[in-house]
Amino acid sequence: MHQVIKLLSKVAERHAPSRMLSFDLVHVFKTMQMMENNKKISRSLMMKELDLGEGSVKTLVRHMKMSGLVENSNAGMWLTNKGKTMYAKLHVSIPKEMDIPKCSVALGKFNYAVLLKDMAYTIRSGIEQRDVAIKAGAVGATTLIYRNERLVLPGTGEDLMRNDPKIHSMIIEKLSPEENDVIIIGSSQSKKIAEMAAKSVALYTIEDHEKH
Repeated sequence: MHQVIKLLSKVAERHAPSRMLSFDLVHVFKTMQMMENNKKISRSLMMKELDLGEGSVKTLVRHMKMSGLVENSNAGMWLTNKGKTMYAKLHVSIPKEMDIPKCSVALGKFNYAVLLKDMAYTIRSGIEQRDVAIKAGAVGATTLIYRNERLVLPGTGEDLMRNDPKIHSMIIEKLSPEENDVIIIGSSQSKKIAEMAAKSVALYTIEDHEKH
């Protein structure tokens, strides 16, 4: 996984003496998701889904091509075999995601949950994850650990979902967490920001673990 994160992070690096980039690791990941789900995508779709300008999308595509992750033609862009392999490895760690209604653990107008497989041992208090989400433009993030068939707060073991049995059942049904899996919920006034923040936090958690 270290090599995957390293490669995708390189895609999101500025190539001197170019201007500062308006995209980062999560935009690379989201682009790969879109290509995997739709086979081929257009630049206009990327602009819409990533909330990036035309110049930024062109640069992102160029960087991904330089790393051998994508190819393109007039019909659109798609993942190369290398890109598919890289994405498949990430998908093992981040396999499922979903929208979540406002509830006791997700206080934003829009809330988005991402499942992170077998990473409970990397979570300390969840404050680091919250800070990453805020940096990504969200109002915050909630980190939950699946332990003994409950969704608990890191470091306390408190069952935060006891007052929201319907939301708890929804999460279990759609994300299918297993022991020591982590669920990151990004919250925002914007649906896209909530999603991107949750994914940013998941990628940060993997990256931070790899550094240590």
